[in-house]
Amino acid sequence: MYPDLSYLFHDLIGTQPDNWLSIFKTFGFFLALAFLVSALVFSIELKRKAREGVYQPTIMTITEGLPASMGDLLGNAFVGLLMGGKGLYAYPHFTDFRQDPASIVLSAKMHWPAAIIGAVLLAAFTWWEANRRRKNPPVVRQVNVFPHHRISEMTVAAAVGGITGAKLFDIFDNWESFVADPIGSLTSGGGLAFLGGLILGFVTVVWYMYRHGIPFLPSADAVAPALTAGYGFGRIGCQLSGDGDWGIVNVASKPGWMSVLPDWMWAYRYPHHVLNTPHTDPVMSTAIDGCNWDYCMQLSEPVYPTPFYEIMMMLGVFGILWMLRKRIRIHGVLFFIYLCLIAVERFAIEKIRVNVPHQVLGMTLTQAEIISIVLFLIGVAGALWLWKRDQNKV
Repeated sequence: MYPDLSYLFHDLIGTQPDNWLSIFKTFGFFLALAFLVSALVFSIELKRKAREGVYQPTIMTITEGLPASMGDLLGNAFVGLLMGGKGLYAYPHFTDFRQDPASIVLSAKMHWPAAIIGAVLLAAFTWWEANRRRKNPPVVRQVNVFPHHRISEMTVAAAVGGITGAKLFDIFDNWESFVADPIGSLTSGGGLAFLGGLILGFVTVVWYMYRHGIPFLPSADAVAPALTAGYGFGRIGCQLSGDGDWGIVNVASKPGWMSVLPDWMWAYRYPHHVLNTPHTDPVMSTAIDGCNWDYCMQLSEPVYPTPFYEIMMMLGVFGILWMLRKRIRIHGVLFFIYLCLIAVERFAIEKIRVNVPHQVLGMTLTQAEIISIVLFLIGVAGALWLWKRDQNKV
């Protein structure tokens, strides 16, 4: 496993683990990549739909050559304060920062003289740059804005909503752990529920589209393959870091049809996993003999590598959606098909995945299974409603 990038480079080029690259955690790195990949696929689809005439541009008036606003100055001063204060604090505390960046980044720990200097310098640079570009009088012009021009803003909205939702749903699923250690639960690198992130991230983006007059149904179709690609990339981070999203214990013999595949694709002990603790309930971890690195634990029993299975399943779902995206003419149907597919995928993987059970109507279901059932029903009902509405127009 690669809890941080120093372990990855150790395997690739033989450098020593636990070097300066260890500040870049593998899970966070691939989480960032997941949002970038989603934004790229989303942008490609939005541009295609714009070329096909699905979207009409909105007219935006912009003014060039204005001096720096108070908001710009204060915003960049805050960025400079964090960069200077956190950066200079982290340097002499590099060992603590390397092992747990969140304990410094998400705390009040700060080198205040450096923070003040950083705030002043960045605010001054912002003022100077705006003054250099200033025009007298300012130039006012109108531009056509299509949805793909707003992709960066929608990505930020999705990231904020998605990470918040994923954390909130994980807290709900592990309420006792949260009550016992609220700060630790909020600042831990793992502990993200995908379906919670999907729901709140989706709500956040829909709210953004509503505010800017972007049609919902064709945009939902465009976002379906983007969400699939992003989720697949996110699961790569789960698999490579060993963040605890693995399956149940698997001590069965590898089936014959998998004989040509590596053993870890059937059962894996996740050596050097990022949790780095013996208390990885319900599967305990043990120390790796002879290991003197920072991360020296592995599962005491092999488990199903469910993140890897989900990567493969998402690849299949993405292929289906990509193939159908130009063939379905009714706006919104592709999105509801996506809901059905991810619901089936997640419900299936829950059968071999470690999760928290809940009692619902006399049945034992996980949070993800409950949400999957709801999403599947919404997907079927939505697709049928759109199809019937289109038939009534004929």
